[in-house]
Amino acid sequence: MDKQTLKKWTPSPLTLILLGLVAYLWFRPPAEVSEEDRPALPWAVTLPDGRTLTSDTLKGKVVLVNFWATWCPYCRKEKPVIDRFWKDHRDRGFEVISISIDDTPAQIADWMQDKDYTFMAAPTNASVAAAFGNVASVPTSFIVDTDGQIRHKIAGQVHYPRLEKLVVPLLPQARQP
Repeated sequence: MDKQTLKKWTPSPLTLILLGLVAYLWFRPPAEVSEEDRPALPWAVTLPDGRTLTSDTLKGKVVLVNFWATWCPYCRKEKPVIDRFWKDHRDRGFEVISISIDDTPAQIADWMQDKDYTFMAAPTNASVAAAFGNVASVPTSFIVDTDGQIRHKIAGQVHYPRLEKLVVPLLPQARQP
């Protein structure tokens, strides 16, 4: 192979950087799961339809509190998984509240309707920040048990098998087949 041909097929440094970035984003490390086991402070959100949802309303259920944003590609990728898991387990005492970190109620309602998701979603507020911390990196999720204890924090995208591993053991025994 002569020098001219070799030079033609040698990628530029910018191309190598872009390829490295694509590889990092595509093969991003899995989400980090931490054991929390701490009580959540009381919180309340206003759903886009005007109803108020409180942490007390959800006592007795295992709840995935999922922080997200409509612009986040990993959030968009995990939403169908969350929706499917919720539909498969809601009759067993599982609930989802998806908390947008920066979208308005109208944007949330439009996005949820456009994607045909029917689990609850709402904008964040001070009570949510006090209960879960000021979540700035999305997606981030918390699994809250039937007593209102935060059991797990998932920093990164959730997957169905991970939800099975973390949520199913917490579901009320009487409702499990």
